[in-house]
Amino acid sequence: MAPERESTRERTPVGATATTRPRARLDQPRPPRRRLLPEWDPEAFGRLSERIARFLGTGRFIVWMTVVIIAWVLWNVFAPHDLRFDNYPFIFLTLMLSLQASYAAPLILLAQNRQDDRDRVNLEQDRKQNERSIADTEYLTREIAALRMNLGEVATRDWIRSELQDMLKELEERHDGHKGHGGGHGGHVVFPADRSPGRDADDR
Repeated sequence: MAPERESTRERTPVGATATTRPRARLDQPRPPRRRLLPEWDPEAFGRLSERIARFLGTGRFIVWMTVVIIAWVLWNVFAPHDLRFDNYPFIFLTLMLSLQASYAAPLILLAQNRQDDRDRVNLEQDRKQNERSIADTEYLTREIAALRMNLGEVATRDWIRSELQDMLKELEERHDGHKGHGGGHGGHVVFPADRSPGRDADDR
């Protein structure tokens, strides 16, 4: 009896009952649910609605619709009585035009909504681009102001030239001052290169 009880304990997990539901595995996607309504691709349907809306807004559609209505009326007026399918007052034609209008209005609205969504996205992108441009402009303005401030402290060519000219003038003035001071107080006298005191004594 003891081995049988141990085997039954091993087979049945603790806390498990007959009504326990199988747990869904989190590492696997859920199986698709069955739907009564048909499924379609919203993007493909939106592109189709835009094409239809563009065609409805062209002159080609007006010309073709006018030709069809004229042919419809002429056939149901002048054709043999057995071949007519919509006698006067053309109730079937009125029904067809009403159906066309009832389908055309939602398609045009859907195309306009898609265009509004695109315009909204474009406006948002333009706004972000403008914000980035303003930030870049402000950064460049600050950099240019900093460069101007730094350039005010940099020595330019004209400033260096003027400083060198002032130094040359100061050196010339000092040289002239030394010459005058030496001649008045018995300083050194500079003789020419071809004449010296020794040569004058020999000549005498």
